[in-house]
Amino acid sequence: MRAFTVARAPDTGDELWITSHAPVYTVGVAGRARHLPRADNGIPVVQSDRGGQITYHGPGQVVIYVLVDLRRRGLTVRPLVRLLEAAVTDCLDAHGIAANGDAEAPGVYVDGAKIAALGLRIRGGCSYHGLAFNVDPDLRPFLAIDPCGHPGLTVTSARQLGLHTDTGHWAAALTARIESRLQG
Repeated sequence: MRAFTVARAPDTGDELWITSHAPVYTVGVAGRARHLPRADNGIPVVQSDRGGQITYHGPGQVVIYVLVDLRRRGLTVRPLVRLLEAAVTDCLDAHGIAANGDAEAPGVYVDGAKIAALGLRIRGGCSYHGLAFNVDPDLRPFLAIDPCGHPGLTVTSARQLGLHTDTGHWAAALTARIESRLQG
């Protein structure tokens, strides 16, 4: 992501990279030691250059890296964050789940529980990193940390909300919504 962003020319097209990760905690540039795992549970902790605190990534999540030229699209960071949150809430709404973003704590929430985390990095007017949406991950690793720097924050998943669709479904749906909103 970093190399792609650094090498971008003004006419380089925007890209969305869809992936998943082996179990890992990532700590953003605002990371504080008090939010890190309270005990060694065998999951590595990796420093990241994205915004935000600590989160967990693992199987059962859809991770979408958003490599977008903000200047060309006339966007700044906060509107991009809101756009990503809206793409997630659109997808959940299509399944009858009411969700919302939070201007004070970026991400998407269902009844106060976080279902999607966001963390971006802007370099040269272009974004990288992105969002992680919980389809059906093991949620126990979140119990060892203060997710996104919020002690006691509950984390949920599409599966916990009764949605039995796989990661492929969510990857396609989220990508389509993000692309649509970026074109909007």
